[in-house]
Amino acid sequence: MRTADRLREVIQGAGAFPVARPLWGDEDETECHPALGAPETVNTPRPPRRPPSPAGRSRDHLRRLIEAGIALSAERDHDVLVERILLEAKSLTNADGGTLYLRTDDMRQLRFVIMRNDSLNVALGGTTGKPIPFPPLNIYLPDEAPNYHNVCTAALLDARTINIADAYEAHDYDFSGTKKFDQTTGYRSKSFLTIPLRNHKDEVIGVLQLINAQDGAGNVIPFTADIQQIIEALASQAAVALDNQVLIAAQRRLLDSLIKLLAGAIDAKSPYTSGHCDRVPQLANMLAAKAVAATDGPFSHFSMNEDERYEFNLAGWLHDCGKITSPEYVVDKATKLETIYNRVHEIRTRFEVLWRDAEIECLKAQMAGGDAAALSAAKETRQARLRDDFAFVARANVGGEFMADGDIERLKAIGATRWTRYFDDRLGLSQGEEERLEGIPRQDPPIEVPLLADRPDHVVPWGNRRPPVEKDDPRNTWGFDMTIPEHAFNFGELYNLTIRRGTLTEEERFKINEHIVQTIIMLSSLPLPRQLGHMPEIAGCHHEKMDGTGYPRRLPGEKLSVSARIMALADIFEALTAADRPYKKAKTLSESVKILSFMVKDRHVDREVFELFLSSGVYREYGEAYLRPDQMDDVDISQYLRPPAPAASAPH
Repeated sequence: MRTADRLREVIQGAGAFPVARPLWGDEDETECHPALGAPETVNTPRPPRRPPSPAGRSRDHLRRLIEAGIALSAERDHDVLVERILLEAKSLTNADGGTLYLRTDDMRQLRFVIMRNDSLNVALGGTTGKPIPFPPLNIYLPDEAPNYHNVCTAALLDARTINIADAYEAHDYDFSGTKKFDQTTGYRSKSFLTIPLRNHKDEVIGVLQLINAQDGAGNVIPFTADIQQIIEALASQAAVALDNQVLIAAQRRLLDSLIKLLAGAIDAKSPYTSGHCDRVPQLANMLAAKAVAATDGPFSHFSMNEDERYEFNLAGWLHDCGKITSPEYVVDKATKLETIYNRVHEIRTRFEVLWRDAEIECLKAQMAGGDAAALSAAKETRQARLRDDFAFVARANVGGEFMADGDIERLKAIGATRWTRYFDDRLGLSQGEEERLEGIPRQDPPIEVPLLADRPDHVVPWGNRRPPVEKDDPRNTWGFDMTIPEHAFNFGELYNLTIRRGTLTEEERFKINEHIVQTIIMLSSLPLPRQLGHMPEIAGCHHEKMDGTGYPRRLPGEKLSVSARIMALADIFEALTAADRPYKKAKTLSESVKILSFMVKDRHVDREVFELFLSSGVYREYGEAYLRPDQMDDVDISQYLRPPAPAASAPH
């Protein structure tokens, strides 16, 4: 029978609710003042209260049942919920003890969740934190037969309530363990009420067992049919509440697992970001906890409830989810000519051709009667220059130092060297390469071509892949404000080799920065519940700067939430201290803090968050957990903290 049916039967037996009586029953009664028509407390002596009538008890039970149902449906803490279920059942029946069991994940056992016994002063499970030392009950015997020997498993198997007036006179179930317990403790287990907990699908998810109902004088009595009906209704509400909580918890675990799976996949894409998506939320959560705990200063009014903490944690895990769209060859670009492979090998092959051309031309001239010594000397000079020129190109490809104007001019001069191509360069191309060659006149070999080229087909147009990042783009509903390069990519050899600093072109740097655009678009497209509504903002603002020069929306500091500013610092500090980036040496604690201080002065990082990061000790706490021992040096934080503001003097 469903909860509604049981409630209907109880209501039919109890009659209408008395309007002016308090729900929980023992408050002083009131009378109406004849003149005002308002309730007034009567202070005159009254005769002793008579015991409630059966109808009055039923109404009281019904009121308490409704109150309990409301409380159960609102409870979110699992331990509190199971405790409330048992205590409400004990209170309604005036039972001396009780136990709540839930099925294990494999559905083959009943595990003890909470136990209470007033006479024996036993309180285990629930919010007590004390484990229950009893093994779970087997629903099936070793031969796979149903276990009808135990009253709890029998109630579960048949999905029915079992009401036993005296366990010592019952012969259908094995109470030998109960009797042995009584002998040991001096207790007398007598009346038992065992009720299956059935959810909204009529699946039995657990069992509620009450023991030794008592009358007003404390005498053990059987559980009456009326009270059994009340507890069955409570059990149905409890089962639904438990099942909802289990389902919500399972959904949250699944969501958390999927998010961590995505973050792990992003980290696994590139050795350059290994562990980043794992460590940033750890650091961000540590810093946010310090901000919440602050009792004075700029964060004294900052707080987070449970939903906000969960939202912030998810935002940390997903802050770089847009990197799943970032090409690995861009994120991992270690040299200027690198795409999916390092194209310096193509350049070296051309130098090899020119070397052999020098050999061939020298031999041909000698065979034609030329001066062998002079020709050999000219060849060696030419080959030495080729060797030196390639070494220069190779060094430029690494991109370790700032490239001066003179170096750029030399690269252009080297690139102007001609070599002869004898094979058709339009064979074996991809569809994209063929599309980029459309409209370009064909040049049949043999043909002389530059040693280093910026060909038209090196330029990759945006086409329909142009992202909605410009402010006047009608597709831009997120407020992005980014300058988009003219082309999606430019693989020109001279164009890439003449990058002045680092290895990334303007187009590639934009593509990497675009990951935060994709993060915001991806998170905004999710049907997020209200309590997670700020997640795109928290996750998508960690590259904004306090001076409004960040990306993707150029938001100034006053438009950035505390959560977003915390996430930004966590992202930067993790990147500075990461020891698993093959392209850079891990910085020490003091070096990283110093760099952060420069970013604070440049108004790229929030000063208040930075000072909290230092004064709270989070910088060292994080370092001890995630940095290598050789990175853990001393930091004098006093040089980075502003002196406290002087206290205001009292007016004269």
